[in-house]
Amino acid sequence: MVSKPKKFVLGRDVDLKKETVRDLGGKRITQARAQKIVREALKQTAGRPSLTRPSITSPEVKARVPEKLKKALEKEAKRRGETPSALIRQALEKFLKSA
Repeated sequence: MVSKPKKFVLGRDVDLKKETVRDLGGKRITQARAQKIVREALKQTAGRPSLTRPSITSPEVKARVPEKLKKALEKEAKRRGETPSALIRQALEKFLKSA
């Protein structure tokens, strides 16, 4: 099995008061700037935007379907210019309103 190369390499901690660290543009990274960078990074979520509210992971519902139904869903989603997930949400909302 071939392992993937690491994206990031962890190293020793750096004391930004004692050592000078610069970004790619040559600007010094201070402790305050490092904290700001961390806060901004933590605001960002991986993956798609939340359907619930920012910084909250939307719950996921899974169901097994026959291949024919999956292909029909994908074809209809493509025809409408939407994602299969969007169509499933619409259908589920419509079903639950009429129940």
